[in-house]
Amino acid sequence: MEPESAESEAVRPDATKSEAVGPDADKPAVTTCYRHPKVESHVRCTRCDRYICPDCMREAAVGHQCVECVKEGSRSVRQARTLVGGRISATPLVTSVLIGLNVLAYLAEVVRPEILDRFSMLSARLVGPDGGYYIYVSGHPSDFHAEGLVAGQWERLLTSGFLHLPPTEGTFGLLHIVMNMLSLWQLGRVVEPMLGRVRYLALYLLATLGGSVLQLLLADVNVESVGASGAIFGLGAAYYVLARRIGADMQTVNRFMAFLLLWLLLSAGLTSWQGHLGGLLTGAAVTLAYAYAPRGPRQALIQTAACVGVLVLLAVLVVAKVSELTG
Repeated sequence: MEPESAESEAVRPDATKSEAVGPDADKPAVTTCYRHPKVESHVRCTRCDRYICPDCMREAAVGHQCVECVKEGSRSVRQARTLVGGRISATPLVTSVLIGLNVLAYLAEVVRPEILDRFSMLSARLVGPDGGYYIYVSGHPSDFHAEGLVAGQWERLLTSGFLHLPPTEGTFGLLHIVMNMLSLWQLGRVVEPMLGRVRYLALYLLATLGGSVLQLLLADVNVESVGASGAIFGLGAAYYVLARRIGADMQTVNRFMAFLLLWLLLSAGLTSWQGHLGGLLTGAAVTLAYAYAPRGPRQALIQTAACVGVLVLLAVLVVAKVSELTG
């Protein structure tokens, strides 16, 4: 007598199968979604082979995948990076935010003009008992008080890059912010996607500081300066360095740089050429570190170290000059 054969069907522990008994024993087993056991399902995830209901289905290259497999696949996919290691972003978000901050600061200074005096780039000056401004001297009378970097107002190095001339003041007036914001948009939407948002923002802020520092070193101590031009010249330098790095057609880039340098020379008598030059040099130094750091796991570390090195150098120059002014 032959032994009775028994057939067994393997059931996945994460899929629910109910077998009919009695009169319905010949009916096929019912499979349900592994996430929703009460929902009947006949579709399997092409990656983990579990049953999934329509709510859990996600389109895949072939068939459907469950929610967990889609998340796991997203984590395992290597994110695309720019040439310098930044995350690729087609939208110039940081540039838009910077333009918005400049416009808000401009509206604020129009409403409250004292903002311009308090946050513009200023190395040193004296405020007399009559409220008037006087040339700074280290051994000033006790009824005079100092303003500017010599008074510890270090924030002026950065805040001045977000302020602009009032509508009726200076050679350009309202054109000052209009021209700067147009230039920022034109350059930013090209440079930001090439660097990635974090590196782009670091470059912008360091170029702003670089412009203020050269203003401190080379300009008259009692001269105020405002404007995003230093940062914009830094973006111009970045555009040139990155174009050479990727092997772009340099004819257009060279024409742009020639115009930028010509503007630097022609505007020397009208604007702060020291701020323009400082932003240009700082932007070039930072972008060279970005573009030519060896690619690999240490690329970001080298770039960060370069940015910190530029920041430390600028800080040393500021402290040395302020110490000289204060005696």
